[in-house]
Amino acid sequence: MSSEDVFENRRNNYSALVNAGITIPYKFENVTPIAKVREYEPKVLPGQVLEDRVRVAGTLVGFREHGQLSFLDLQDLSGDIQIMTRPNELGPTYGCLRQLDLGDVIGVDGKVMKSKRGELSILADKYSLLAKCFYPLPNLRDAMNVETRYRQRYIDLKTNPGTRETFVKRAKIVTAMREFLDNRGFIETEIPTLQPVYGGASAKPFKTHVNALNEEWYLSISPELYLKRLISGGMEKVYTITHNFRNEDIDTTHNPEFTAVETYEAYADLYDVMAMTEQMLNHIAKKATGSETVPVQGTEVSFKLPFQRMTMEEAVRQHAGVSLQGSDLPVIAEGLGLPKDASYPNVIGGLFEKYVEKRLVQPTFIHDYPIDNSPLTRKHRSKPGWVERFELFVNGMELANAYTELVDPFDQKERFDKQVEERKRGNEEAHPMDEDFVTALMYGTPPTGGLGIGIDRLVMLLTGKASIKDVLLFPMVKRIA
Repeated sequence: MSSEDVFENRRNNYSALVNAGITIPYKFENVTPIAKVREYEPKVLPGQVLEDRVRVAGTLVGFREHGQLSFLDLQDLSGDIQIMTRPNELGPTYGCLRQLDLGDVIGVDGKVMKSKRGELSILADKYSLLAKCFYPLPNLRDAMNVETRYRQRYIDLKTNPGTRETFVKRAKIVTAMREFLDNRGFIETEIPTLQPVYGGASAKPFKTHVNALNEEWYLSISPELYLKRLISGGMEKVYTITHNFRNEDIDTTHNPEFTAVETYEAYADLYDVMAMTEQMLNHIAKKATGSETVPVQGTEVSFKLPFQRMTMEEAVRQHAGVSLQGSDLPVIAEGLGLPKDASYPNVIGGLFEKYVEKRLVQPTFIHDYPIDNSPLTRKHRSKPGWVERFELFVNGMELANAYTELVDPFDQKERFDKQVEERKRGNEEAHPMDEDFVTALMYGTPPTGGLGIGIDRLVMLLTGKASIKDVLLFPMVKRIA
């Protein structure tokens, strides 16, 4: 049948159900998850019907008839189960079963039993229509078009248990993250999504107009500067789980709207944050997956403690395969698209980005970064030209970013001034001046360690997904004209 014929047929089926008195109720109480019903499995013998009554609800994913028996396959978030029924069980409504369509949401009351073949079932003596599916669902055996999965996630969730499992696991990951931070005395806070001055990262913002103020404001690219204001105000341990918005490319690891957690702890430095980060990720992996080791696209990734640690310079010497003699630096810089007189730290940074990142499969902390691309980070205590910053790489992907935070207001003002000059030279991602943030530092901000983790990327790793779109319920996709 054509799609129009299918729709009309299903609409007629709905009308027939309504005319038979089977109408959608306002609520359906006392529902037992199917997984809970399945706990009866070892208690029932083949062919046995228990007196125990249950009520379940879910999506109809299968229907077949065998003589005077009808079999329905029902699926909810926790699992699936077979429903059996006969005319003498349902009475007058038995004949209306044929007006049910795959995809309909129904509720069933009945007794727990096992078929003669040993399949746990529910012998139904009552059913309710809870929602009518007017459009046919894709065949469960057929792979959905990937664009359809992203554009119409509700179809993907209805037909693909693996998708549902991914987002249940995502919720467990975030819950475990909150549990870890709350137990360490961190206070969860909120930052404004709309900001008069954006900051905290090198990124292009989304801009909007606030009519009430007649001003241009920006969607937050990072919560960093607001959370550091809270540290300046005396809140010693804070975190937020928030959406960030960056007007950048869309690919397998980037979405313009993404979720991250950021934490800030007074009186801590980079190395304290490093220890906390590996402990938190180890905790999350065990809570969300039940193991410290997870399969990621054919590779076993271990979150066992401790994680590997290397300076950026050590990583380049080990993995880049190039000479780092002083006379070679101008040639290397030119090959990386950098000025010939680029500083040694900047050349190391370029080599790391080009040759090393993708080789870091097991969790690896890379620390000590060039000062020029870290305008919010404290200068290294013993290495001029470098700052106290780390990034954590897993499966060739940056997962976390952390600093010993820059809390000197005069140094911060000077760094902002350099960023402003960069903007004048055409660098759209350079950091704008934030005078109020400098003022907050002027009131006294203690030594602080800060951390940011991309939650979407963490979910990718712990669910083995290759694309960020597979872990976002509603990823950004181009509109169909």
